[in-house]
Amino acid sequence: MSRYNRGNNRRVQIEESSQPAKHDAGVEDGENGSIGHRASENNVTEGQEPFMGMKVRRRASLHRDYKGDYLDVPSRPYLMKILQKQGDNQVLFADKVLKFTGSGKMKRRILLITDFAIYLVDPETDSLKRRIALAAVEKMCLSELCDNFLAIIIPTEYDLLMASTRKTEIVTVLVEATKGASEELEVAFSNSFEYHAASELVKEVQFEEVEGGVKTRIVKK
Repeated sequence: MSRYNRGNNRRVQIEESSQPAKHDAGVEDGENGSIGHRASENNVTEGQEPFMGMKVRRRASLHRDYKGDYLDVPSRPYLMKILQKQGDNQVLFADKVLKFTGSGKMKRRILLITDFAIYLVDPETDSLKRRIALAAVEKMCLSELCDNFLAIIIPTEYDLLMASTRKTEIVTVLVEATKGASEELEVAFSNSFEYHAASELVKEVQFEEVEGGVKTRIVKK
């Protein structure tokens, strides 16, 4: 399986800047909703660019270094306890993200990536909400535009849609962590893609470039 699904071979231009757009609180179940996002400020260096010219990027975002652990996980006993209970010790990435529920609402979550799994932790209750083995991840879906959305596709479970200003780093960490697997992790680019918001619920994320940013719609299929 190819790691990068280009769809078409056109190259996109790097935007100098983008103004923030309106950001709605969420999308109600059964209704079409739209979310405005400003251009993401992803952390990446030129030598670590995973998008092969397929994604519109802010010029400033091409000259940032990775940090990995933005939460100082070793200083948070409840996170260390969760990881140690699962036998994980090596943290590749840690940060707060927005996770979309099946009904379209957004929940704040702590995202942890180790060399074995992806963890979602509720920062309010300090409880583990989900653990996804890296081996279960089939691909990641992103738009070709300047937004913060990322879908992680897990065929044996329901998928994960989230938003993060550090999306580029998340993608790169997951690609690197799964190298050497029997099937390489695919990164697919399209300005509309489907994901399973729940086991029997399929939604489509649609992206449109508008003045001042990117308009994002999440609709039921």
